[in-house]
Amino acid sequence: MLSELSIRNLAVIEQVHIHCKTGFHVLTGETGAGKSIIIDALSLIVGARGSSDLVRYGSDKAEIEASFEIDSSHPIWNVLESLGIKGHADEKLIIRREITAQGKSSARINGQIVNLTMLRDVGECLVNIHGQHEHQSLLHTEQHIHLLDSYGEQEIQPAKDAYAASYNVYVQLRKELLELRDNSMQALQMTDLYRFQVDEISAAKLKVGEDEALTDERSKLANSEKLHTSVSDAYDLLYGTGASITSVSKALNRLNEIMKFDNSVLQPLQEQLQNAYYQLEDVAYGLRDYRESIEFNPNRLDQIEDRLDTISTLRKKYGATVPDVLQYLSTIQAELNTIENKDSLIEELENKLVKEEVTLAKAALELSERRRDIAVRLAAEIESELRDLHMERTVFKVHIGQAETNQDEGIYCDGMHYKFSRDGIDQIEFMMSPNPGEPLRSLAKIASGGELSRIMLALKTIFARIDRVPVLVFDEVDTGVSGRAAQAIAEKMSQLSRYCQVFSITHLPQVASMADVHYSIHKDVEDGRTFTKVTDLDDSNRIEELARMLGGAVVTETTMQHSHEMLVLANEKKSRI
Repeated sequence: MLSELSIRNLAVIEQVHIHCKTGFHVLTGETGAGKSIIIDALSLIVGARGSSDLVRYGSDKAEIEASFEIDSSHPIWNVLESLGIKGHADEKLIIRREITAQGKSSARINGQIVNLTMLRDVGECLVNIHGQHEHQSLLHTEQHIHLLDSYGEQEIQPAKDAYAASYNVYVQLRKELLELRDNSMQALQMTDLYRFQVDEISAAKLKVGEDEALTDERSKLANSEKLHTSVSDAYDLLYGTGASITSVSKALNRLNEIMKFDNSVLQPLQEQLQNAYYQLEDVAYGLRDYRESIEFNPNRLDQIEDRLDTISTLRKKYGATVPDVLQYLSTIQAELNTIENKDSLIEELENKLVKEEVTLAKAALELSERRRDIAVRLAAEIESELRDLHMERTVFKVHIGQAETNQDEGIYCDGMHYKFSRDGIDQIEFMMSPNPGEPLRSLAKIASGGELSRIMLALKTIFARIDRVPVLVFDEVDTGVSGRAAQAIAEKMSQLSRYCQVFSITHLPQVASMADVHYSIHKDVEDGRTFTKVTDLDDSNRIEELARMLGGAVVTETTMQHSHEMLVLANEKKSRI
């Protein structure tokens, strides 16, 4: 649940701090008092785009901070972990958003900086905001398939995954086949060039690391004389007449003669000198062997220069390194193979595509069948919710059809034509008949604003039990209803608040009276500046606020009495819920 919401310098709000509770919350007040700014603040917390226009005039920045208490089993913790954000169910989840007067925005979750995409990923799990314009989304039939799939996610998802896997293979095969057909003419023109390049690179018989080895060998051959002279000089200095090793040998002999006179001091020195002698001797023998291995071979040097020149030419034409050249050879050999075997490859792809179309059709039909089962359940549950909302005679149906197609499009499989999309072969549309004897029709053709409000509320009630979003916000969704329908909406929102925390901006006293928490939003003018304030109403203030909603500007004893009765009746209804 949302436990606290703090707003500073947002539009006409200078500073507001709201302590929230469980249950059903309403926000009431005169038009223009700033009720929607509270909703705007929540929207910013869950990832809505901000602008400098939202910053209170004369302020450097707007700040919004919200803290949530979420239980340990909620999927939000997995989302946070996947985003690398630290959090624990024993502590509050804190989201902070700032917007500067220059329009720059920043966000933090539990103190960690996040971008808007990350904030939205988290926000989708925390708050669902439903405004009047969302009614219209019910009129867009392309949204209905997503609503149905969301409702039956557990049963439908395996079939959706199977279909998606087959669809991706199908799309890739079609892409390869089209490219092979479309590029065949251009590819044929490249055949001679590819053959020349393959022959040129293949003839060189390149080996990885060959150029480095040849470069090292060339360096030795080109400097063989200098190597021989220097190594010979070094050997002579170590082992020649009067050389170092001879001098060390003489020194060892002298120490051996006198060690018996002071063995404790001279023996360690003698051992060090003897080790040095052996090491010098090893170096001298090594230099001698290396000198004898030095090769003077001008012909080999010429061969190396020619080979390195060939490799350099190929690297300039086909790749920066020998592995790059060999990779290019592999690529053009594959291209050449494709060109030369185009007809057989096209036939092979066509056969694969035919087989995949059968697999795809079966997966699509399985998905469609699952949707039909789910559609019956969803329609029945919506009708049940609509009965609670005084639309008891309404017949609701989820119509599942298939997109019209012809032989020029789609796939002919098992005697049927199918038009596949990423969502399958189904076209989903919500249909309803509000009155007995009337045929089922599209929502767009028969649903009034009040009917759409109640249908959307029915859907939200159903999905609240499924998607586990802890905070649900309704922004004046009860516009266009009154009387018994308004009372039914109020009771449904109260019922819904048993599954999640519900906030509603409303102008209807029937809705406000059913609230567990009632906030009054009002404006004050001080020193020529406008300030929006939020007051958590107690029972006596609630009676007065409901009287204002009932009677307008003038609050009479009659409206006060009526308000009191509304609260008493509301409490009785809530106790039954």
